[in-house]
Amino acid sequence: MNNIPTITKNLLIVNVVVFLATYLFRNMGVDLNNVLGLHFFLAPDFHIYQLFTYMFAHGGFSHIFFNMFALWMFGCIVERTWGPKKFLTYYIVCGVGAGLFQELAQFAQFYLIASEQLSHFTLAQTMKVANANAAFLNLWTTVGASGAVYGILLAFGMLYPEERIFIFPLPVPIKAKWFVMGYAAIELFMAYSSTGDGVAHLAHLGGMVFGFFLIRYWRRHPDIRYSRRSGQQFFDSMRASWERRTGRKDRGGVFTNSANTRHESDWDYNARRKAEQERMDEILDKIRRNGYESLTREEKQQLFDASNRK
Repeated sequence: MNNIPTITKNLLIVNVVVFLATYLFRNMGVDLNNVLGLHFFLAPDFHIYQLFTYMFAHGGFSHIFFNMFALWMFGCIVERTWGPKKFLTYYIVCGVGAGLFQELAQFAQFYLIASEQLSHFTLAQTMKVANANAAFLNLWTTVGASGAVYGILLAFGMLYPEERIFIFPLPVPIKAKWFVMGYAAIELFMAYSSTGDGVAHLAHLGGMVFGFFLIRYWRRHPDIRYSRRSGQQFFDSMRASWERRTGRKDRGGVFTNSANTRHESDWDYNARRKAEQERMDEILDKIRRNGYESLTREEKQQLFDASNRK
């Protein structure tokens, strides 16, 4: 736990504590998921604070386990890259965005049901129909950190698109960008083909959509807090450990025998990467203070080359 960054660690702790408290209070006759969960906005039990609290409640052990596993696996790297404040902001924005997408999906479902059961149903009758079916609408409750976690998956794929990761049960590693795009495609397919399965697929996509536009905004307004260095060190350490154990070098997913092929040492590689990143940080800081046009031709070329390597 000491090696887990601050925000990721606290998010893990809070989610687990709330999950345990849910079972404790249930024995006392109180359903915390009903209190913290996100209700449909036309239901009497809806409260605005639920857009924040719902992402800390979960429906079962497997639900929280897989969410927290993904948060630990990818959140540690993203937080090391962005720092705690930026990471927490991103996590909350993705979670709230996922909740808004879920509310929109539920409204569409409500409208379709009302249109099928009531002839000549119009939007003007929405509140009247909602009040008449209040008890039913109160059952539309969403819980889980999945929307925020899917946003973290997207951030990992956008920050480190070329990094290869092993995903069970695939026998070979795949690039992070293909992993993220595959997950998004699956969720989009499931949203339209698996109605009534109890999974908020559109909420997952909502977390990714809000995360995508927030990252795009940050990239257009760079600041000195953005750095890939800390997160990249995680991958560099894994590669160095692999190379020490096997005597092979990682070259884009293809490992070559270091005894027969001459490559730069880990020390030289890390030193070069550190110097390149420090130079990029200086350029990004200059853009933040004076704008892109303040860069020299050489600095613009360095920025262009670095963006092509990402």
